[in-house]
Amino acid sequence: MPTLVRKTLREYRRAMIGWAVGIGVFIGMYLSFYPQMHANPDLYGQLAMSKYPENIRWMLGGLESISTGAGFLQAVIYQLFVPMLFIGCAVVLGNRAVAAPEESGTLELAVTLPVTRQRLLLERFAALALALLAVYAVTLAVVAGAGAAVDLGVGFDRIITAHTGLLLLGLFFGVLTVAVGAATGRKAIGLAVAGVYAVAGFVVNALSRDVEGLRWLTWASPFRYYAAGNPLAHGFPLGDYLLLLGASVVLALTAVLAFDRRDVGV
Repeated sequence: MPTLVRKTLREYRRAMIGWAVGIGVFIGMYLSFYPQMHANPDLYGQLAMSKYPENIRWMLGGLESISTGAGFLQAVIYQLFVPMLFIGCAVVLGNRAVAAPEESGTLELAVTLPVTRQRLLLERFAALALALLAVYAVTLAVVAGAGAAVDLGVGFDRIITAHTGLLLLGLFFGVLTVAVGAATGRKAIGLAVAGVYAVAGFVVNALSRDVEGLRWLTWASPFRYYAAGNPLAHGFPLGDYLLLLGASVVLALTAVLAFDRRDVGV
């Protein structure tokens, strides 16, 4: 493994562990509620339908089938809460790739190493991808293990397919954060761009079902490609996932070009 990748992973170690444990605990806690909902489908289904207006129900995954294993996973795990946590993890790690060390003055040590700027940034991207893959593996194990314990009745192939979308969504926002940091050298700007884009993208995708004027904007929402194929119900949405991955690659290449041409503040 390249030296810069190992070094970056060491820098990420505490954050990786913290996010993996935190997201895993969140998943395990919420999955523990499933047996009660499954045992009382009429009660919880009616409560969900009456408590939330239609737009909110749609943003939370519909809620009509929340008492089934796939419906519960979609509404509670894969629709909103865990994706936003995973994006938060990716943004925090992405900010540490360039912007944070540049603001603290430690990036000078990295750029004086006998490696090109392009290689430096590409190895930072590699470390980010590996870090997110580690968080992905831990949280996937929690979903699969807790799901089996509460008898969700959802096949592992469908769980891993949905979780792969989660990884690609997080990777996109992590790469976006690195790209903004590489272009500007500012943590706050990277955090703001990724945060606003994530919230706006989710809202646009969720409300476009009922607001015709928003539908043309969904092509720019990563959540469209993350959730439109409904992998828990329909399996692996290859085209959507390839678009998410392709967008991350384009952002990474753009970041390399921007970083290579910019005067780095030290």
